Amino acid sequence: MTTDERALPLDLDPSAIARLGRHAVDFLADWVRELDSAPASDYGEAERLATALRRPPGDGPGDFAALLELFRQAAGQGVDTAGPGYLAYFPAGGLVTVALAELLAQAVNRFTGVAQVAPALVAMEHGVLTWFCDRFGLPAGAGGLVTTGASVATLSALLAARHALGDGTLYVTEHTHYCVAKAARIAGLPAERIRTMPATADLRMDVSMAATMIAADRAAGLRPFLLVGTAGTTSSGTIDPLPELGELARREGLWFHVDAAYGGGFQFTERGRARLTGIEAADSIALDPHKSLFFPYGTGLLLVRDPAVLHAAHAADGRYLQDLSPTDDLPDFGHLGVELTREFRGLRLWLPLHLHGVRAFERELDEKLDLAVYLHRHLAEDPRFEVPWQPDLTVVLFRLQGTDEDNRRLLAEINSSRRVFLSSTTIDGRFFLRLCVLSFRTHADRVEEALGIIRSAC
Repeated sequence: MTTDERALPLDLDPSAIARLGRHAVDFLADWVRELDSAPASDYGEAERLATALRRPPGDGPGDFAALLELFRQAAGQGVDTAGPGYLAYFPAGGLVTVALAELLAQAVNRFTGVAQVAPALVAMEHGVLTWFCDRFGLPAGAGGLVTTGASVATLSALLAARHALGDGTLYVTEHTHYCVAKAARIAGLPAERIRTMPATADLRMDVSMAATMIAADRAAGLRPFLLVGTAGTTSSGTIDPLPELGELARREGLWFHVDAAYGGGFQFTERGRARLTGIEAADSIALDPHKSLFFPYGTGLLLVRDPAVLHAAHAADGRYLQDLSPTDDLPDFGHLGVELTREFRGLRLWLPLHLHGVRAFERELDEKLDLAVYLHRHLAEDPRFEVPWQPDLTVVLFRLQGTDEDNRRLLAEINSSRRVFLSSTTIDGRFFLRLCVLSFRTHADRVEEALGIIRSAC
């Protein structure tokens, strides 16, 4: 074996760890420092980089600085979802403290699917989940699971509901996120079991229509089992009438699931709690801290009123696990969801919440609510625009007084500025530009700049 092949063994010594770590942290500091001036979108070098990025690894060690530089160039291509100009979809922001938590958690590499293997770390994760349950008004004994996102959380919620109540029909609106239909398909429910109703003029679920549809399905011999309300739809950020839907679900004996993937984080604020009234009646709640709590992508939560139902729907056993036994008062996360092997996810939540404090998140979210109101008001005052809906949270929809093609051109012109990046949606067959203020790096100066770019692009 040559000296070069021994230069970077898999088991690094402390000095090598420190050296590589300094390179990585310096890169991270420089990257964050440049976010404000970086383009909101850039595709100019993606094709050129493709050849180098697809090159297979060599037999010998590479140069970390060169590899890091290649990564830097690759990360600069596409849409900059971590920067202040990203106003499309749901900005994640990407808290650096979560990245540091992940560095520590991945290096420690403890298995948390079974509590007995890492009881203190499972207690950390369980404590965060219990705190979230309390924050949402769920009763004592509620619990849940940290997932990779609300899609996986929704699948587990649907499986739990079906296990508790049996196969049947589920109820959504045209604005319910498609992860619900996807979860139903994965679970083996046929498409006709998904009952989709049109929304009201203000883009919310029509409770009376839902009640009528449920009654008609019962009369036809079907078995309604799941009602899905949304706390912040993806298209418009609209909140369904959660108190009325919760009451309907209770009256009809349905599982009430709330998709709070986007809106759930606003439970940290006084205004958000008021607008999410009724969510405490949910049997299950899916939310994404990687949306309205600014965490990096891949952080979701499932909160359930009764974890025993979640366990009953997912638990399994094997002879190779015979040496393990349940730990009092701690869940075995591998028996609560679809994953058996899972990384330790508790630190990515526990560390930033304890380090920054809850008020830091509340202040940022309150600022985003204020900025959305400001954007809505200024766009609505401009006679060139249609702005039909007051934002419930931080999504603002608008369009030019013109054709859909006019609005597509407007969106392209805005995004070509490379200072901001917006998205679009279709409501009642009409094309709308969609602007979401959510990143903790987006403040009044970038919102003012976005307004100027929108006006000048008309």
